[in-house]
Amino acid sequence: MTEVRVPTLGESVTEATVATWFKKPGDKVAVDEMLCELETDKVTVEVPSPVAGTLSDIVTAEGETVGVDALLGNIAEEGNAGPEEMKPRDTTARSEDGPASGAAGQGSGQGSGQRSGQRSGQEGGQSVDVMVPTLGESVTEATVSTWFKKVGDTVAQDEMLCELETDKVSVEVPAPAAGVLSEIVATEGTTVQANGKLAVIGGSAGATAPAASAPAETQYSTPPAGNAGPGKDVKDGPAAEKAMAEAGISRDQVQGSGRDGRATKADVAAAVAAANSAPAVSSAPVSAPRAPVHADDAAREERVKMTRLRQTIARRLKDAQNAAAILTTYNEVDMTEVMALRNQYKEQFEKKHGARLGFMSFFTKACCHALKEVPEVNAEIDGTDIVYKNFVHMGVAAGTPQGLVVPVIRDADQMSFAEIEKAIAEKGKRARDGKLSMAEMQGGTFTISNGGVYGSLMSSPILNPPQSGILGMHKIQDRPMVINGEIKIRPMMYLALSYDHRIVDGKGAVTFLVRVKEALEDPRRLLMDL
Repeated sequence: MTEVRVPTLGESVTEATVATWFKKPGDKVAVDEMLCELETDKVTVEVPSPVAGTLSDIVTAEGETVGVDALLGNIAEEGNAGPEEMKPRDTTARSEDGPASGAAGQGSGQGSGQRSGQRSGQEGGQSVDVMVPTLGESVTEATVSTWFKKVGDTVAQDEMLCELETDKVSVEVPAPAAGVLSEIVATEGTTVQANGKLAVIGGSAGATAPAASAPAETQYSTPPAGNAGPGKDVKDGPAAEKAMAEAGISRDQVQGSGRDGRATKADVAAAVAAANSAPAVSSAPVSAPRAPVHADDAAREERVKMTRLRQTIARRLKDAQNAAAILTTYNEVDMTEVMALRNQYKEQFEKKHGARLGFMSFFTKACCHALKEVPEVNAEIDGTDIVYKNFVHMGVAAGTPQGLVVPVIRDADQMSFAEIEKAIAEKGKRARDGKLSMAEMQGGTFTISNGGVYGSLMSSPILNPPQSGILGMHKIQDRPMVINGEIKIRPMMYLALSYDHRIVDGKGAVTFLVRVKEALEDPRRLLMDL
């Protein structure tokens, strides 16, 4: 029997949500075939099969939050799948003194000691406190987003009570014991601290059977035909919610086929395909809790919940504005020499190195050269200290269908033009495919943002904290310029350097931008280290 575990998610990322299972118990799997998909606040991680065989059981179901190296399922290798190994495991069954077999330390993040203590108190007829589970490293608080139960409702053990939201993940909180929800301490919208009290469950003679009493097979059954949505106590996985938000379709348009009627990404894709093939009809807005100014505007409004990535982008950008003293200085660069050099050697470059010669390698090299002369632009503030970086980890902003991400090219100052172009192409493809890990987007010391690819003529980029500088590239546009007393048409680009004025003075910012300009207008300076 081979265990399938959560892979490394990246620096400082300790947990993820199981978004979709592509296989079910009893299915044959090949080596490296995708088994399931995990989701963090920024990236989606696919988990491949480590061996060929049969998926004997699923330990962590869709929608559950798991830590790094947590057990996801088990695979019986080819030739070793006996009758017992082929039988799905009852993932909700628990012994009297511990959590589910093979899933210790998983689920909602509560320890087995806490869970067993709560259960023994319930068996004695006492009330049981529902506490905030472990939220992950460096996460100290969460917001109660949804209560699936109300006071007076009967709950089974491990039935979902509410959902918490942090800046990284959504966490479902299960009932620690069977009984009646007698009190809700933290209502929806309340911010709670880690290990804070959420509610109280009282004992009830009619509610002592745990949810695990159902047969194991029901854990993977589909809802009855015609039931387009999950039950009121079941929430769709984050991957499905994000897919619905991006597609702009409402939940009642999706036929859920996942566990307990949950919608999967495949269900959303099927609903989108069906909508595209059907005749165009006017649809009601996803939700409109606020009354429009004019009644006839209601049918033309649409409200879509922000994805976790978009929420994180919004928070980080606002934090940057609140924390740093952001100032922007501008200059313009004549791209004649860079364009001529690129046109002369691009075919030979691509033939030898297998990579397209673009402008980003020139700008990366020019910035690395300038950062050596003005090191404070490559530094960061840590409390009352300034941390100077004697290396350049270049962040390259990339737009994706899900939002802006900034993969990092490590030790860019040590790379050749070909190595930089290959790294940027590879990171860009992984960003568009949603395959970047958290580690690939952390540790940058300076960032380049190319708004010119979208036609931007001039902009003021926002810092990517804790960095102290970001260079904005823009559209190359022919403009009349005075060259040696004569008016000539030249391909010009505006450059914008946004910097943290707490650490970078105006002189340093202007010097940096001028050095970048000089290197681009005479690329030979880069070869001569001038």
